[in-house]
Amino acid sequence: MAFWAWNIVAPLGARYTQEMGLDPTATAVLVAMPIFVGSLGRIVVGAMADRFGGRVMFTFVLLGSVPPVLLVAFGGTLGSYAVVLGAGLLLGIAGTVFAVGIPFVSAWYEPSRRGFATGVFGAGMGGTALAAFLTPRLVSAIGYLATHLLIAGLLIAMAALVWFNVKEAPGWQRNTAPVVPKLREAAGLSVTWKLCFLYAIVFGGFVSFATYLPTYLRDIYDFDPTAAGTRTAGFALAAVLFRPMGGVLADRIGSKPVVLSSLAGIAVLAYIVNLRPDGEIPAGLTFVAMAAALGLGTGGVFAWVGRLSPPGKVGSISGIVSAAGGMGGYFPPLVMGATYNAADNSYFIGLMLLVVTAVAAFVFTLAVVRTPAAVEAPGRADEGSGRPHG
Repeated sequence: MAFWAWNIVAPLGARYTQEMGLDPTATAVLVAMPIFVGSLGRIVVGAMADRFGGRVMFTFVLLGSVPPVLLVAFGGTLGSYAVVLGAGLLLGIAGTVFAVGIPFVSAWYEPSRRGFATGVFGAGMGGTALAAFLTPRLVSAIGYLATHLLIAGLLIAMAALVWFNVKEAPGWQRNTAPVVPKLREAAGLSVTWKLCFLYAIVFGGFVSFATYLPTYLRDIYDFDPTAAGTRTAGFALAAVLFRPMGGVLADRIGSKPVVLSSLAGIAVLAYIVNLRPDGEIPAGLTFVAMAAALGLGTGGVFAWVGRLSPPGKVGSISGIVSAAGGMGGYFPPLVMGATYNAADNSYFIGLMLLVVTAVAAFVFTLAVVRTPAAVEAPGRADEGSGRPHG
């Protein structure tokens, strides 16, 4: 539900473009704005999750997302770009939910199962599929304002469900250390920054595709908002299904092979996307394969986070890493909008930058990220010193 709320602006990007007379850059800024705050906010919210626990923080994030959703409805009804843009900024709070769930679910599972656990929780990014598929249809069926009121009501209902039913893991202990020193300590670990870079590629790629794909499909394939939303929902659903698979594979064979396979697939498929495969099936299969590669990568990277983080620091580290992932999804839509060649109807520069970045990340993972076998072996992630390894 939080990811649905986080992504309610993007599926209606074409509507805002037409009604407000926006150019590609202004549209890109609009759809990317929730990602910006949702990314940076994860750093603080992740540390708060270590202190207050999942029950409190899930409820806080869900209820805190309601006013921005209503403000988006107000701005869209007025046709005000400034109001919708400001609402999108505040809407970023919904995106911080990820930094709550990783430490929450990790506490329930032994290290050898955390890839599976975080993968299943991460499938909640399927809220972007709900947003892409349902939001345009609901607007057509019940109206723009009623759609946003419905989403706000569902957020409130979900918050009540969490508050009255969710409980912390039996072994969970509150970390009452001051937030700033705790974040500084997490930021001082080399593994944090290595995983930040990788997650910025795989999750950032997913977020940027999920938010900008409706605009891309409109420009390149001339789809209307509903048709583009349907295909974007299929893309998001494929990524959602493959994320737990990435986590499970990481538990069994290690994160490194999973992440390497993901990055190789992203590089190849981004190049194929640039070739504009013609026909519903070739184009559809290309985007589904891209979603699968991104989903596997997100599951593989966060399996590392859940297993390499020491007790009491999972929230802080996952907050920083997930923030990097969100920021990785913030800039590509801006780049795509800024580099769009209207004369040739081409996104060549943006897609080639993705190819180069994925190749660089592949080489980095292969040469720099060295995880000891003892860490990757199931059931042994916390043996040895108990400290994260690089």
